Amino acid sequence: MARIVMKFGGTSVADIARIRNVARHVKREVDAGHEVAVVVSAMAGKTNELVQWTREASPMHDAREYDVVVASGEQVTAGLLAIALQNMGVHARSWQGWQIPIKTDNAHGAARILDIDGAFLIKRFGEGQVAVVAGFQGIGPDNRIATLGRGGSDTSAVAIAAAVKADRCDIYTDVDGVYTTDPRIEPKARRLAKISFEEMLEMASLGAKVLQVRSVELAMVHRVRTFVRSSFDDPDAPGMGDLLNPPGTLICDEEEIVEQQVVTGIAYAKDEAQISLRRVGDRPGVAAGIFGPLAEANINVDMIVQNISEDGKFTDMTFTVPSGDVGKALAVLERLKTTIGYDVVQSEAGMSKVSVIGIGMRSHAGVAATAFKALADKAINIRAITTSEIKISILIDGPYTELAVRTLHSVYGLDKQ
Repeated sequence: MARIVMKFGGTSVADIARIRNVARHVKREVDAGHEVAVVVSAMAGKTNELVQWTREASPMHDAREYDVVVASGEQVTAGLLAIALQNMGVHARSWQGWQIPIKTDNAHGAARILDIDGAFLIKRFGEGQVAVVAGFQGIGPDNRIATLGRGGSDTSAVAIAAAVKADRCDIYTDVDGVYTTDPRIEPKARRLAKISFEEMLEMASLGAKVLQVRSVELAMVHRVRTFVRSSFDDPDAPGMGDLLNPPGTLICDEEEIVEQQVVTGIAYAKDEAQISLRRVGDRPGVAAGIFGPLAEANINVDMIVQNISEDGKFTDMTFTVPSGDVGKALAVLERLKTTIGYDVVQSEAGMSKVSVIGIGMRSHAGVAATAFKALADKAINIRAITTSEIKISILIDGPYTELAVRTLHSVYGLDKQ
């Protein structure tokens, strides 16, 4: 017997037929004798509809009331799934985030989980109950519903798994695992059997949409073994009930990965913009004077490149932001012109960031050189480069994104292993 947390995303519960299919997945684990908690998202498209209603009611709506409205989508799904399970003879009950309780901070609309007392759910396990929990939500210090931001049900599931010391957390979605890159761009992309927490965190933060970044952070901190699985697989297909190696991708400690590849995957993010400040006075505090106000304006700055002039008096500062934040960033920089002192600001949208990721890069030389040569052979110009211990990110012109992804996927042999 094991303790399992199962999470189902919006496409998995998009209508009553799919909710019944989800119930079959849950019943399979219950029939195997496991203790099960289920975390659900709102039905596909419902959160967008609820968000739109709040905007129509008032463009400057109260964030606390926004949370009341958008949290209702998960409440509906939880109730419907509990009903479907009861109809199959499974002892199930739906619970809202505040009933567990999942305690969050007070940042309504983008709250972070502070604490979950697993005792409530463990008691339900002891009673033989499947607890169906509304994801994406908790209760803030003001005693009001607080939502966790888009994709927050992943975070709810991992946090609950950590709180109840689950043997694993299964994230069911519309894909059957984590791939070496986006299969829509590279048909030769392969599903990975295992990927380390660190690699998955890089993949998620650099463009892969399989899991929310915060959920991967929690899984890594609490060492929650997490499987990415497809809810569209037949619940009764061979191997679906395998406790140790079910179909999908296991996200785990790198010690569990016996054969570590040099490169595990290629991620990409479109709609990046490059901003350059020319001839900025090179003195202590300049970088803080630029990036501090941008951070206060909630503008996410990514790649930063600084070039010092030959005489050492001036510097050019280049960085990237999401294309949607260019106007806001330029407005901030314009206000700073007299205090920072720069000649001109230049911006260019339509960039893409392509990243090479792999824990094997720690112990192998020449990984970056291979990428640079492969892109040069395809006449793809590199605008900026950033690196960490297990990834290389390259900024290129947007139209070359797909070519760059396919080229890098091939040059590292990801289409052959």
